[in-house]
Amino acid sequence: MAKDQLQVLNALDVAKTQWYHFTAIIIAGMGFFTDAYDLFCISLVTKLLGRIYYHKEGDSTPGTLPSNVSAAINAVAFCGTLAGQLFFGWLGDKMGR
Repeated sequence: MAKDQLQVLNALDVAKTQWYHFTAIIIAGMGFFTDAYDLFCISLVTKLLGRIYYHKEGDSTPGTLPSNVSAAINAVAFCGTLAGQLFFGWLGDKMGR
């Protein structure tokens, strides 16, 4: 590590807890919540889509998504999460420094 980086890390280690620290924790927690929210609720969304669009009239059981459609929806959700993490991580590095 460069000498400048060690000085910055040392300054962070000896700094007293301030309001800024709590703000950073809250922002990081909200970032995790908003990033992971779609992953937590995607299973509910796929069940609702199956009941709405794949229900057969006169059938007493609720409709379910075909496995290929369900896999495609889950894959798009995960790819969107990955793309968002990479893009907003890059943007945070560029704008935050």
